[in-house]
Amino acid sequence: MVFRLKIIFWFLRLRLGRVLFHKNPERLQERRFQRLRPHLDRSPFYKPFLRPGSRINDFPVINKKIFMEQFDRINTRGVRLDEALETAMKAEESRDFSPTLRGLTVGLSTGTSGSRAVFLASGEDRARWVAAILDRVTGLSLRKRKVAFFLRANSRLYASVQSRLLSFHFFDLMAPLEENIRDLHLLQPALLVAQPSMLVEIARYMEAGKIALAPDKVISVAEVLSPEDSRFLAGVFKQPIHQVYQCTEGFLAHTCRFATLHFNEDFIRVEKKRIEAGSHRFHPVITDLLRTAQPVIRYELDDIIVEKKDCPCGSRMTGIEFIEGRADDILTFRSAEGKEIRIFPDFFRKAIVTSGPSLSDYVLSQKTLTDLELFVNPGTSGTFEQAARSLRQLLASYGIQGIRITQVYERNFLPGTKLRRIRNDQTRKDHRTG
Repeated sequence: MVFRLKIIFWFLRLRLGRVLFHKNPERLQERRFQRLRPHLDRSPFYKPFLRPGSRINDFPVINKKIFMEQFDRINTRGVRLDEALETAMKAEESRDFSPTLRGLTVGLSTGTSGSRAVFLASGEDRARWVAAILDRVTGLSLRKRKVAFFLRANSRLYASVQSRLLSFHFFDLMAPLEENIRDLHLLQPALLVAQPSMLVEIARYMEAGKIALAPDKVISVAEVLSPEDSRFLAGVFKQPIHQVYQCTEGFLAHTCRFATLHFNEDFIRVEKKRIEAGSHRFHPVITDLLRTAQPVIRYELDDIIVEKKDCPCGSRMTGIEFIEGRADDILTFRSAEGKEIRIFPDFFRKAIVTSGPSLSDYVLSQKTLTDLELFVNPGTSGTFEQAARSLRQLLASYGIQGIRITQVYERNFLPGTKLRRIRNDQTRKDHRTG
């Protein structure tokens, strides 16, 4: 009962926060930061920066590496990384995600980069997260609804959404696909939440007439939702595909009624680190103004965000055209003069999907400066040649010659991992050995 009252409290507070943000964004963010300061005083890492009159910009910018290295000193509950990892790993192995550590929910994320990260959430943090999900993702309804949630790992955080009106059903991505599809068909959820790669698999079963689903809302999570996958899914499910932008660092963004992602700037402060001068692309540097057990202050994500201007919904919260990928998925080459040339993932995506009308499934990975591997729809004649020709034309426009494009026949994608359609594997190899 107490936890549910906290959810109601946070639901009303977040609703009010949205109103106050649109009246005066800076004032709301500053007020919330001042309320966060007493919690930061209990963080050995952040306490030295709490000088009289200090502002958010007086704190250092950190990244995932620092966040994990300083885990023991950043969190406000005295939790050590080794004990948090032990709790999370036991849950992964047993597939029982109910245990807590000192009353804190512990979660493990491998992220898109493949490196592990651990998050902590207090009861208050959990209540706030549930309230935010009810407010901005599932919505409120007086009728009973079933939610199908596909995840690599369950968590008490996700299970907290369960209520009399909202029945939460966890689908383990590590389970056989046929088993999940069968159970999904039997469940007939009102809300379907899954990675784009899983949603595509479900949609293909629907197209083939093997299952019939009619969810009220389809929500894409965890992976980058490409425009072509979004169009395909919208056509099969006959509705816009909504998204949730969430990671270890928090619930960052949700879609409005026009299916545009907007940062939750009433409680997530976003600094835009522009990748190129005058570009709409930026890395977000985020500060969670409400998270207390494991503060997130000026945390730089290496996601590449393409900003959207003038969403029809009229929100003052920053819109996202799409999430292009990660910084280390920018493909790099050498010109004939030996100059490094970096090309954003979206240019390769467009070159591939516009090369032929029948191409809908692909993965491009860079192995070396001169070697690319390309997977395209199996069993469709001529798609590889068309896509390879389009890629060579793109590379030639940058003055890049002599690139070998090899066809592969598997996506090299394991259940429970995140599908990345454009990958710089040479960068990731360097990171692993460096």
